[in-house]
Amino acid sequence: MLTKKQLDLLTFIHKRIQRDGVPPSFDEMKEALDLRSKSGIHRLITALEERGFVRRLAHRARAIEVVKLPDSMLDGNVTPLSRPAAPSAPKGTSVAAIELPVMGRIAAGTPIAAIEQVSHHVAVPGSMIGGTARHFALEVKGDSMIDAGINNGDIVVIREQSTAENGDIVVALVEGQEATLKRLRRKGSAIALEAANPAYETRLYGSDQVNVQGKLVGLIRSY
Repeated sequence: MLTKKQLDLLTFIHKRIQRDGVPPSFDEMKEALDLRSKSGIHRLITALEERGFVRRLAHRARAIEVVKLPDSMLDGNVTPLSRPAAPSAPKGTSVAAIELPVMGRIAAGTPIAAIEQVSHHVAVPGSMIGGTARHFALEVKGDSMIDAGINNGDIVVIREQSTAENGDIVVALVEGQEATLKRLRRKGSAIALEAANPAYETRLYGSDQVNVQGKLVGLIRSY
């Protein structure tokens, strides 16, 4: 039996992983649950871990995996455990791996050169690919998104699209020349590209300086 706060946190983490492909930061959890400090979040996560609902992943900054959901969530409006939604497979079959082009490297730090041509291909689970939109992969360079569970050397799976909602992690092309992986937020007429690492500053641009190239929907890591 989970307390209301434990259930609220588990629901928030699950929905954010479904939406972004990565768990929320501790600051985002604290804000979502209206807690005064991160210590309260640590206690809630520890309680969820002890009850077998979440697992903290080793060697990943603040990375959390949802292991199971309580019956109250499965019977309600929360989507069952999965990565971002994929087309359903016929009964008795599985969604095969899909080959995606790796379009060079993407900066998770200061912007680097714009996306290059295909360097190689990578096989990704079909469950990461949803709908009919084009998808591609990029190798992450830098550590500015480490608190979102995205490390240097990871392969991110991107759904190609030109729009994004506030809080989405996107591939953004800055001034038509440099590409970067950041969380996008609109602030009036400006666009903020936020890092998930306190060592990096949030960068503000005019709306005509930033073009969204795609949204993060999955991540692949090799050990």
